[in-house]
Amino acid sequence: MQAETEKKADPVRLWDAAGGGQGILVAVGLLGLTRVGQLVMIWWLGGATAEPRPVWDRLLVWDAGWFLRVAMDGYPHGYTFDDNQVLQGNELAFFPVYPMLIRAGALLGLEPGTAAVVVAWLASIGAAIGLHLLGTSLYGKRAGWALVAICCSAPASVVLSMAYSESIYLALVAGMLVAAHRKVWWAAGLLGLATALSRPTGAAAALALAVAAIMAIREDRKQIWQPLTAAAVALAGVPLYLGWVALRVGEPSAWFKIQTAGWGTSFDFGDSTLQFLNSTLRTGDGWIPMSVALILLAALAAAGVALAQKPWLPLAVYGVVAMILVYGQAGFYHSKPRLLLPVLLTLLPAVVAAARARPRVAVLSIAAWAIFGLWYGAYLITVWPFTL
Repeated sequence: MQAETEKKADPVRLWDAAGGGQGILVAVGLLGLTRVGQLVMIWWLGGATAEPRPVWDRLLVWDAGWFLRVAMDGYPHGYTFDDNQVLQGNELAFFPVYPMLIRAGALLGLEPGTAAVVVAWLASIGAAIGLHLLGTSLYGKRAGWALVAICCSAPASVVLSMAYSESIYLALVAGMLVAAHRKVWWAAGLLGLATALSRPTGAAAALALAVAAIMAIREDRKQIWQPLTAAAVALAGVPLYLGWVALRVGEPSAWFKIQTAGWGTSFDFGDSTLQFLNSTLRTGDGWIPMSVALILLAALAAAGVALAQKPWLPLAVYGVVAMILVYGQAGFYHSKPRLLLPVLLTLLPAVVAAARARPRVAVLSIAAWAIFGLWYGAYLITVWPFTL
């Protein structure tokens, strides 16, 4: 794997080696197939529930409401308490890039809910292009297409159609990694900053960019300031937002307290994840908990295989740190597959295998994966009663 990467380490323009316009169109077409297929599944599964709801409404549930409130009403000025003065979660937990884009869509005349979904769908197209460029840069054109198909049909990929921030985050992190691999530092820095202001795991992306910058400096000591500046800009993103929340509320740990109060999210070094795995695998209580436990174990195994194949170091760093953040935090267990979706490291073994396999074998394998993954995501937002 590393040898293949090193052969392609020289591109200097962001859009080089994209497989041409046709390659990008194929990537977007693959995304379109997964989105249409999943929307049909949502319609089909949703019609059989006790309380049928329009497909559109299902794309605007749970976290979507929080993003819409930030977009239209802004952030609160402090903590939120219930009638018993117990601290609650509020909109300050949600990073600003996606709400800002929703607000921009609304200012252009779109109804806020429509703006939220349109932004997510457009960002999904950007994610497909970014994934294709990344896979093509690292392993070749077929790998680029495989990365798009596998990622966009993963079990939690339903969020790419919903008013959630995963689509914009995935587009930004893939674009940042492409720019860093091709040494387009101004783009890497801006995309890295936007990534870090999209989700807390943007900190992992910023660290990856810092590693890419160090690698570039070691290769060419005449080019120091551009990679260093890009890394510094990206690394500033998460601290800037957490610091802004701290100043707005008047307490340094404000963001962390809000997260814990609202969603039980705190970093416990994986203790809650281990407890969930132990309890679920011993009792087998419910097929969704069991499937989530198996997904978490499979992702760990896939990451181990990927690391053994020595992928491009910044991608490895991003994946490892992002997985530590996902597995190391407490919170809703059934949200973890969604949080793992943009990690990418866990997908590399399947992507490389598909790129090397005979086309018919690759297509059939990915199609089988997609049928299950798209159905699973549709089930989670129709039949499964809890937040994703």
